[in-house]
Amino acid sequence: MDRLTLTAGAVSLEEWRRVYQGAGVGLDDACAAPVAAAAAAVERIVARGEPVYGINTGFGKLASVRIDLGDLERLQRNLVLSHAAGVGDPMPTPVARLMIALKLASLAQGASGVRPATLALLEAMLDRGLTPIIPSQGSVGASGDLAPLAHMAAAMIGVGETLVAGRRVPAGRALADAGLTPATLGPKEGLALLNGTQFSTAYALAALFEAETQFRCALVTGAMATEAARGSDTPFDARIHVLRRHQGQIDAAAALRALMAGSGIRASHLSGDPRVQDPYCLRCHPQVMGAILTLLRQVAQTLGDEANGVTDNPLIFTDTGEALSGGNFHAEPVAFAADIIALALCEIGSLAERRVAMLVDPALSGLPAFLTPRPGLNSGFMMAQVTAAALVAENRQRAAPASPDSIPTSANQEDHVSMAAHGARRLLPMVDNVRAIVAIELLVAAQGCDFHRPLASSSPLEAARTALRARVPHLEDDRHLHPDIAAAIDLVAEGAILPDPRTLRLPGLGAAP
Repeated sequence: MDRLTLTAGAVSLEEWRRVYQGAGVGLDDACAAPVAAAAAAVERIVARGEPVYGINTGFGKLASVRIDLGDLERLQRNLVLSHAAGVGDPMPTPVARLMIALKLASLAQGASGVRPATLALLEAMLDRGLTPIIPSQGSVGASGDLAPLAHMAAAMIGVGETLVAGRRVPAGRALADAGLTPATLGPKEGLALLNGTQFSTAYALAALFEAETQFRCALVTGAMATEAARGSDTPFDARIHVLRRHQGQIDAAAALRALMAGSGIRASHLSGDPRVQDPYCLRCHPQVMGAILTLLRQVAQTLGDEANGVTDNPLIFTDTGEALSGGNFHAEPVAFAADIIALALCEIGSLAERRVAMLVDPALSGLPAFLTPRPGLNSGFMMAQVTAAALVAENRQRAAPASPDSIPTSANQEDHVSMAAHGARRLLPMVDNVRAIVAIELLVAAQGCDFHRPLASSSPLEAARTALRARVPHLEDDRHLHPDIAAAIDLVAEGAILPDPRTLRLPGLGAAP
């Protein structure tokens, strides 16, 4: 199994991607000293007896309530149990594991006051495949993702359920079976586990990783659609895009040129073509996808910083022995990032659907109606375009921003919240929709190119069409279309239509070189 060592505070996006994809995780040994020092600082704070939020006080609106020394462990346990109030479907296991790894790397920076043994338990649960069952609804993205992280912490103390090898197992039994002892949380530890943006950040990172794949696939299917429509590659000329100055646009145009280089279809209509300009869905492909790429790169920077940050409260500073209360748990950066990803996903799908609509319309494409050799008797890809349109409409509704929708909580103590949690959680269903839209474009564009035989497209596009035809034959007469779409979705999900990475080199999104 792929395994990596997390250097707390300096984990790359590509490493987070590997965690999301199932890599094992361990902590760099260098974290041991700062973690132990912060835990010792908490012990000294407790010994002094002065009120410090979350260590010997109540929480939220109850912060002014002092807690007796003998009740400090109970205080942390009560916090976990009372805050494990989530509802809804469980987090997907890859996202839950990513969340736990993010929490582990945050705590390992030695600013949270947890003890080494607590950190070791969290690391061991990841290492041995114990994934807490975490309801996906219940966080407003400020004061941290309290409810989801409370369910994670509950599993650590043996409460709730854990997924082990695909089976739901009571958390206490799962720990025992793995040779682990449930945690008894000391002062500050429950709060450190609950307070943070790791739930929101995990979902946003997962969506970023998936969006990058869909972005690349949409460049391929868009280039193939250009070929099917016998469109021009002149709009991809580098000189046009250098004048605009946007690096994302320049890079998207370069990718499209590389995808179409050497095309026999394009060579066949270089001269004598009566059409002067293509529709925007072809001609403005670099401008739209370039703008999306620029946004995704900005999001990658934001989420990379967030993933390496410390976002609980209060924070322990071992050089002075202070516990400083602040607001690093407020997930506004993640909320904005999630809203941006939603817009980007919506536009990837919207542009692809417009090319699908163009190709099935003989007045625009010059191809047989709905891309069937015998229209009328056959409906061809008529309903495939309708499905794509339906998915675009769903994504447009989901793309409404979540970040402005603050609702005060905790008796107005927490009077402005980010709503990052559901802003990020909505993204993976949007990815699913985009994946299906791009898959439909793949089917339609390949079918359109088939009508140009014996002319061939470029090597990268012919490789993508060959990959499709290995699973989905050319459509002659109407057949059950759902299996064809499902097979194309699988190809897009796997990235099986993507060429050599050097053809689509788009740095800045955390992909492997």
